[in-house]
Amino acid sequence: MKSVIIIPARFGSSRYEGKPLIKINKVPLVIRVARKCSKAIGKENVFVATDDHRISSIVKEYGFKYIMTSKKNLTGTDRVAEASLKVKANIIINVQGDEPLINPKDIMKVIREKKKNFNNVLCAYTNLRKDEKAIRRTIPKVVINEKKELIYISRNPVPVTKIKKKDSKVNYLKQVCIYGFNKSELKKFKSFKRKSVLEKIEDIEILRFFEMGIKIKMVKVSNSAVAVDEPSDKVKVEKILNEKKR
Repeated sequence: MKSVIIIPARFGSSRYEGKPLIKINKVPLVIRVARKCSKAIGKENVFVATDDHRISSIVKEYGFKYIMTSKKNLTGTDRVAEASLKVKANIIINVQGDEPLINPKDIMKVIREKKKNFNNVLCAYTNLRKDEKAIRRTIPKVVINEKKELIYISRNPVPVTKIKKKDSKVNYLKQVCIYGFNKSELKKFKSFKRKSVLEKIEDIEILRFFEMGIKIKMVKVSNSAVAVDEPSDKVKVEKILNEKKR
């Protein structure tokens, strides 16, 4: 089965406008993500889906492929669903465009699991890093069952215990934005034509599948990823990159 990666990238982010083009150690964020993806699957199988010519021109300048999409897409996954109609592939991997430290081996792991579970939506997860706090609302926390299926995902710390804090220890897990889809799953997502109730409340798009009654299987990956959600994250990522260089 042929697999491709589609990276959704829009200029008008409400939390961080122009985010795909911010420079991380002199390299645009979306290009850093595309380079990581190309290490996993080959440059010819990586596409950036965007609605903005400022992004597409940079993507082209660095030698990557792009697909122009509508400005009316509600989420990155809606954008990926539209772009998937223009590529020949059985498996569509959605890697969010704000994950510059994503591990190519983690992407490959999701692809392998999707081949085994072709008719299940897949989503990656991992443990919180030591420098991350569960109360941070930009980090979606996941709750999974013993079958590694998603029970819920929230920006609040979940699960919550009523035991006194000093006596309790909750192992918080976070979402890593690597998703595995087939085209039928993406078509169903897009055809919903609106954000679901929980999706709108939490501002987490994977909840739309959850509310549509489509099971989401979770895939454990490394905790190397650090999403760039706000300007302070840019500084954090650059610090990590500089430490690796040294």
